[in-house]
Amino acid sequence: MNVKEYTKTMDYLTRTPNDSKPETIREEPIVYVIQEISGTRQGTPKINIMGATKYGKFVFCLPEMSQIIFSPGPLIFKLRKVLKDYKKTDYLLLTGDPAIIGVACSIVSDITNGKYKLLKWDKQERKYYPIEINLHEKGNKDE
Repeated sequence: MNVKEYTKTMDYLTRTPNDSKPETIREEPIVYVIQEISGTRQGTPKINIMGATKYGKFVFCLPEMSQIIFSPGPLIFKLRKVLKDYKKTDYLLLTGDPAIIGVACSIVSDITNGKYKLLKWDKQERKYYPIEINLHEKGNKDE
């Protein structure tokens, strides 16, 4: 794939949801990719996440070089802005800086009262599996 085709594909995949549609009737789930994959800007991403497109349309939350260093405020503000429309049918694809992943999960958990879905890569099967998180689930103490 040349750079032009890659750019066209990434533009298609990173379009934000149609704002004119009410969110309650959004047809396709969204896969919120926390951070762009390293190498994306050069047209050579280090990993291929295209298998996750079967779960929804990609929305990239942050550029690949984003970091939380001394002042996390602006980054948290940007994540809140992008994730504000997260619905129970959507997924998180946990890519990038672990600290940013933690903040993104916290924001989504706040929005959804502790219930959200993420995609987990299985190295053996070489595909993504959905995982449903419920932070308030009550289990037996023997489990």
